[in-house]
Amino acid sequence: MRRPLISRYWIFQLAGWGVFAAINIFLAGFVMNTFSERGLIRLLFFVEIGILFTHIMREVIRSTDLLLKPIRQQIIILISLIVIFSVMAGGTNAPFEYFFKLRANSYKELFYLDFGYYISVITIWSFIYFMYHFMAKTRKQEMDTIKLEALVKSLELKTIKANINPHFIFNALNGIRALIDEDPARARKAVTELSNILRSSLNAEKGETVSLEDELKIVKDYLALENMRFEDRLKIEYEIDEDTLGQQVPPMMLQTLVENAIKHGISKNVRGGMVRIISDFTGNFHELSVQNTGHLNGGLSHQGFGISSTQDRLSLLYGEKAKFVIKQINPDLVEAKVLIPSF
Repeated sequence: MRRPLISRYWIFQLAGWGVFAAINIFLAGFVMNTFSERGLIRLLFFVEIGILFTHIMREVIRSTDLLLKPIRQQIIILISLIVIFSVMAGGTNAPFEYFFKLRANSYKELFYLDFGYYISVITIWSFIYFMYHFMAKTRKQEMDTIKLEALVKSLELKTIKANINPHFIFNALNGIRALIDEDPARARKAVTELSNILRSSLNAEKGETVSLEDELKIVKDYLALENMRFEDRLKIEYEIDEDTLGQQVPPMMLQTLVENAIKHGISKNVRGGMVRIISDFTGNFHELSVQNTGHLNGGLSHQGFGISSTQDRLSLLYGEKAKFVIKQINPDLVEAKVLIPSF
């Protein structure tokens, strides 16, 4: 990347002093009617000296890392620098005016006049300089904070995903193990189903969200696997609004809720039960719910990793905009409902 021909600092430096000169010329020529050639020469030399000494002052500020010191120390040092450089600028400007007789004052009077002018102008210059760097530093800190939050968010999501897949794999393998002795042919078919699920879940790891349609493919493969284990004890129902298939959802979230319904609902019921998956729009939200036969038995604390991971992922991705509720909607039916903002 090519560096600019003139730095931002020099653009501001020259522009600032140029505005100062233009204001003085305007006041002298149109307000006080005191504009003269001598006045113009005096002003131009004043500006040149001002540019020189404020630039040197800037180098002192940078070399001493003044902007990094405690605020009280910054103020004390800055006041000292303003006085020192105002004396130096006034001591340079006064001899020039006295030698070329640009004003009819004594040398001492010229020095005090120039010192007074410079201390006012350099104070304003210092205030603008420090405010600019304060705002730049604040903006950089905000950007660093945003980047850090994004990094933490990304790491947390990856951690959650890393926990989801082993959790799911172990459950699935336990189901397959139960089939090996009972029905080897079904076990082989179950291994194929598991392979399909793992392939889909690996693809889902590539992004923070996937379409509901892709998520449903994983869920159907998972339920096909579980259906081999439960047989007639598991009844599956889908109530999916086709308009919601393109909606983005966290990968493996729906599968996790379905897995939770199987583990804490169907598997604990000797007669089995029903799992119903519902997807629809409610107001400005995409409503996704999993209903299953069963009982909460003490609330969320007994629902395990599936519930906590869902809550964490929704919070990380959507903040307070998304909602998650699990409740007993009738004596024999539990519902886990997710409301995601529809964009």
